[in-house]
Amino acid sequence: MNSHISPEAKLISKEADVTPTVLAAMSRGDDPRLKQIMDTMVRHLHAFLLEARPTEAEFEYALRWITAVGQATNEAHNETVLAADVLGASTLIDLINNDGMQGETLSALLGPFYRGGAPKCLNGDCIARSDTPGSQLYFTGRVTDPAGRPVEGATLDVWQASPVGLYENQDETQDDFNLRGRFTTDGDGHFHFVSVKPAGYPVPTDGPVGDLLRAQKRTPMRPAHIHFIVSAPGYKTLVTQIFSDSHEALVNDVVFGAKQQIVGKFFRHDSPDPEFPGAAAPFYSCNYHFKLVEGQSVLPLPPISGKKVAHHG
Repeated sequence: MNSHISPEAKLISKEADVTPTVLAAMSRGDDPRLKQIMDTMVRHLHAFLLEARPTEAEFEYALRWITAVGQATNEAHNETVLAADVLGASTLIDLINNDGMQGETLSALLGPFYRGGAPKCLNGDCIARSDTPGSQLYFTGRVTDPAGRPVEGATLDVWQASPVGLYENQDETQDDFNLRGRFTTDGDGHFHFVSVKPAGYPVPTDGPVGDLLRAQKRTPMRPAHIHFIVSAPGYKTLVTQIFSDSHEALVNDVVFGAKQQIVGKFFRHDSPDPEFPGAAAPFYSCNYHFKLVEGQSVLPLPPISGKKVAHHG
């Protein structure tokens, strides 16, 4: 007999016995945070099952769906992150950990398409490395602390989907690291780069997450946006997105990531502008001021490594 089990312990015989028995079995670990998390998870999971009362067939289907999420994840596609995104879990975790109340720019979920290791670029470089359709975009900005003091040497890791709605790791026709790059702020905290105006796109729907969206009659669309990771030594890393789309597209974001505070102003220029020498009209410009607060500079782990595969349908 296991010496940890009391002689008075009873076998499970009814629904009400299950949760306390499981909690007791998990109580002997040495990590208090693990115990807190697992206790909370089990209590809520069991409460959900008792309320929803799934049939055995429904439970088996749920397990197959979870298995399929894992099986659909590979070097170039992360179905697990996508599932967390469309269930609202990623945005909730983001807001729990980043409330924007210290004057910093509001964050947004990382998403499933961050690769890491993007090429280092000089200010003014264009990140459209292959023949990419769409209107040219001149993105300028500054990185400061909440008081307006410039952050010199901050890194901005930038990535976006092409206007046809695919990130380059999804699309064999795009060059490697197309529409991805890393920029560094100057002594006054300024940066600038050239790209193409982003467009809205559907998340991949050829896996189990797509099956769920169709069953719920939900749109798979994300509003147009550009991803940024802004980091600097001594400052809390900012993971965010700058949006450009209609109000309807923003409120219907399939991953619930759009926030009013990070909607950018994308201006259309129908004639040449001396502020943007060499830009052929029509083109767009956007200027955004990122604010960082003091903290740890920790980069997120990339959900994908970027191995190129045929794009999702």
